[in-house]
Amino acid sequence: MNSTDFVTSEIRDRICTISFYNPKGNSLSTHYLLRLTKEFNDVSYNDEVNVIVLKSGGEGAFCGGASIDELLQIDRFEKAKEFFYAFGKLLLTMVRSQKPIIARVHGKIVGGGVGLVSACDYSIAQKDASIRLSELTIGIGPFVISPFVIKKIGISAFSALSLDTEWRDAQWGKSTGLYSKVVETIENVDQEVEKLANNLSQASLNSLQKLKLLYWEGTDDWEKLIDERSEISARLILSEIATGRLQRMLNKS
Repeated sequence: MNSTDFVTSEIRDRICTISFYNPKGNSLSTHYLLRLTKEFNDVSYNDEVNVIVLKSGGEGAFCGGASIDELLQIDRFEKAKEFFYAFGKLLLTMVRSQKPIIARVHGKIVGGGVGLVSACDYSIAQKDASIRLSELTIGIGPFVISPFVIKKIGISAFSALSLDTEWRDAQWGKSTGLYSKVVETIENVDQEVEKLANNLSQASLNSLQKLKLLYWEGTDDWEKLIDERSEISARLILSEIATGRLQRMLNKS
């Protein structure tokens, strides 16, 4: 990470704000994934925190998914699996957290970014926060994030999103349950996030913990599932078709 990149957390009035920024479209490399996982894990057991807000820096994409730069550097199965497993582990850490997580969404969410929002419990999006699962276009698929996305929006919406790889607008996100609320401006997003976070900061911590468990019932076997899906993704990303398409994407950027 250089001086403009960051992963930070700040606790104030029982609200923990976890922020990240990568000038390359807020894409996530292994370094970001591990740092974010640590931040979520650390705050999960902090009794001085009721709620977590997840936000990204800049005014562009909320999250561009997996780092194309890192994917192109992967040349061994073990490294590939390690990367995809790190992505799944972050999402699993989020859903296993004892705190509800609010996503502050702006710009676009692509690929793994859809998984990141799906692993949150409530998301407030600006009206231009469009959505795309682009994995099939580069020769892989959204295997690791699929359990989280399917639980959030259902198999029908997930299959459409993953097969046609087209952009969906924020209203589609709200209609499928990916977004909890859609508002006009980023200022409106901040107002709504602040209002909800403040309300939850005054709620019973025990009640919030019980609700969190309820939201993610039936996920006890997901660690094994993520391991299996990471292997699938790792084998596909090393294929000739995937490496060729990734290189063309990088050349265009």
